Amino acid sequence: MISTAPFINHLLAQETWARNMLLPHAGKIACIDLHAFQLRLKVGVDGYLESAAAQTSPDVTIRARLSDLPLMAQNRERAFSYVKIEGDADFANTISHLSQELKWEAEADLSKIFGDIAAVRMVGGAKSMFKTAQQTHLKIQENLAEYFLEENPMLVRPVAVQGFATEVNKTRDDVERLIKRIEKLERTRR
Repeated sequence: MISTAPFINHLLAQETWARNMLLPHAGKIACIDLHAFQLRLKVGVDGYLESAAAQTSPDVTIRARLSDLPLMAQNRERAFSYVKIEGDADFANTISHLSQELKWEAEADLSKIFGDIAAVRMVGGAKSMFKTAQQTHLKIQENLAEYFLEENPMLVRPVAVQGFATEVNKTRDDVERLIKRIEKLERTRR
């Protein structure tokens, strides 16, 4: 399996404050358990990360489901609400803070290889493609919902269900009142 430590260390190399946050946790091991696989990272004495052996005992374990990763990436501020944490709470808090604040500046890295103008255009193109994909996804959802609601009714709008439930309740109440009137009329005839 590919180690994630070099990728994270690339970000840490650009941010001294992030390495300084990790320094008090030197020697500690974090295990990120995604059920399908685990990542074990050890904080070095310089604040950088290194891969830890699978048999080492972690100081903190962060468990998450693979299916939650897109949600976590989409809303980094709430990412830790999707995980379970076991172990050193202070270390987990540091990891949480870094996961929210540490960002990859793609333009800066790409400009070193392709130049400033090309890097700006590449990042702009990638953002545009992502936005177009999101809009297309939304339009497909809306079209499918409209098709299944209007053209080939397999779904029912919540308002229609609520209206139906209200009418059923009203009819039930009317029937109960009618039964009571009939019973009252029968008693008066006797």
